[in-house]
Formats: sequence, C-alpha cells, structure tokens
Amino acid sequence: MSEEVDILIVGAGPIGLACGIEAQKANLSYIIVDKGCLVNSLYNYPKNMTFFSTSDRLEIGKVPFISHNPKPTRAEALEYYRRVASSWKLQTRLYEEVEEVKKKGKGFIVKSNKRNYTAKNLIIATGFYDLPYLLNVPGEDLSKVKHYYDEPHPYYDMDVVIVGAANSSVDVALEVYRKGAKSVTMVIREEEINPRVKYWVRPDIDNRIKEGSIKAYFQSNITKISEQSVDIKTPKENITIPNDFVLAMTGYQPNFSFLKSIGVEIGKDEFKTPFYNAKTMETNVDGVYLAGVICGGLKTNTWFIENSREHAELIISHLSKN
Repeated sequence: MSEEVDILIVGAGPIGLACGIEAQKANLSYIIVDKGCLVNSLYNYPKNMTFFSTSDRLEIGKVPFISHNPKPTRAEALEYYRRVASSWKLQTRLYEEVEEVKKKGKGFIVKSNKRNYTAKNLIIATGFYDLPYLLNVPGEDLSKVKHYYDEPHPYYDMDVVIVGAANSSVDVALEVYRKGAKSVTMVIREEEINPRVKYWVRPDIDNRIKEGSIKAYFQSNITKISEQSVDIKTPKENITIPNDFVLAMTGYQPNFSFLKSIGVEIGKDEFKTPFYNAKTMETNVDGVYLAGVICGGLKTNTWFIENSREHAELIISHLSKN
C-alpha cells in the first residue's frame, strides 16, 4: 500500500520547505522527505558559523527571521527553520531516504527506506552538501578522517592535517591553530591558497604560513592515512608526518547518480549542470522539477537560499496551471 500525493519533495532544506509552503498554499497534497534531519545541511555547518546573508534574505513563508546579530548564526537559523516548519505544520518525513524512483504513467512510484509513495510530481531540492569529494586513498575510512568540520575543541593538543585551500579549509586551519592544536598542516594540490579566499582572511593565513605557525605543502597530495601518521607526496619528496586527525575540506557535490536514475539529463559542461527550464524549473522528465542549489551542478556558488527561494513559486505556479 502506497501513500498518494500530488508532490513528493526530496530534501527538507530551506528551499524544500519553501516548496512545501507553496504547495500548501495552492491546496496541493505533498510530503517532504529527507534522509537526515530538518535542514540537514545547515545542521552540518560548523557550530559557530555566521551566515554571509542578513536574516531577511533567509526568510521563507513570510515568517519573520529576527536575529540578535547583524548576520544570523547557525543556531539562530536552525531555530528559525524549526519555527517555520511548526508554524506552517509542514508535512515532513525525516531520516527517510529515497531509494528508488520509477515512472508510472503520468506519475511516479517512489520507494524509501520506510514506505512507498505514489506521486504525480517530484521536486528535487537535495542541494550538494551530502556527498563530499573523497580523497580515494588508503585509510580514508578511518574514524580520524572527517569530511565535515564541527568545532575546534576536539583537536586541542592534536596533530591535525587539513586538505584543501578554499575558504572552509582556511577557516578551519586558522581556528584549530588558535584553539590549541599541537600542529596544523595544510595539504594543497594547487600552487597557492585559493584566490577566492575572503580578502580579510587571506593576509592572516598567508602570514601564519610564512611564519611557520601553520605548515603548508603546496602541489602536494596525501597518499596514505594511518592511525598515527599521514603520507604526503610533495614536489620534492615523499614524507610521513605524525597525525591524529585529517580534516578533508575538499568540497561537496550533488547526487548526480540519483538525478540520472530518474532520467534527468546532466550537461556535458564543466559544471555538469542539470537540465531544467528556467521559467518553470521542470527538467527534461515531465513532472520532475529542480529547486535550490542543485540547479547549479558543480557550480555551487551560483544558487543560495536568498536567490533560489523563488524556485518554489515558479514550480507551484506551473503545476497549478496544469
């Protein structure tokens, strides 16, 4: 026995919630499913993170977002989106992963790890934060290897290796260094720190590397991770250094395999941009829509909460006319 809905929304992030709100306003039945918790991606952000956007740019469903700071914090955002979900009484199914989608007539049969659904339409709002780029080296499966950064405290008096040279890597390196890590080593494939690192942070990391407080190996790669050490291939030689934790801040990617399994076309451009109609957000598959940052493919700096909230209105408007 399957549950029937007009729309199954995959992803309970801010944009998935916005889609649920618009569906509710249009009197369309819907369910929002997510393999993690509510706004799972935001939950996985560092605990002391502050948004670049002001709170009003993060609002959905005309629910005011009042922050005590010029820019809201992660904790305030989690509180806000809980309040949005409660205020609208959104139909969410959390910790429920979609395992299979099959086209049936003009609709879809959707199987999750908990139940089955029959949906006339699908909205994919899964973002890009669930699948980290892997190092693909021996030892990456050790518990000491983290692809998500939480807070600096666990790394006090530890030998820490950080992989990457973009904003997240630099922020993590500086924070764990200042919070008492025994040693901080950055392993960077490129010749320099990413040019797009925040301009007010760049001098800080450059100076820490120059003075030796943070060690950086450029044009280098980790080749093996062991319980108490890490092997690094540098331009000059292969070295082994003591290590307690590896923080792989290598970035994340959309779940392309899930999109392909549904039949969504993935572009052959460098960003693997999924196909969708910018006016309706519908993909090449009738009844399948994209919303939020997943629309950018690997170009993850194109869509944010503030400029993709309108996707929900575009989708529901199109569905209401059909």
